[in-house]
Amino acid sequence: MSDKKGTGVKSVILSALSAAFGVQKRANLERDFQHGKPAHYIIAGIAGTVLFVLILISVVHVITQNT
Repeated sequence: MSDKKGTGVKSVILSALSAAFGVQKRANLERDFQHGKPAHYIIAGIAGTVLFVLILISVVHVITQNT
């Protein structure tokens, strides 16, 4: 088993999304802390938050334009 298993881009994004919704598995949390770099998870969290806010702004803009 490789030391880098589970620390790829897909894994970081899924871990950040899971943590944001509060459904992160304990095994994934331990894997992230053992093998992941904090900067990757911080960047993924910030990017996810910015994307979420932009989607909300877009939805509100579309709804208010049609009324």
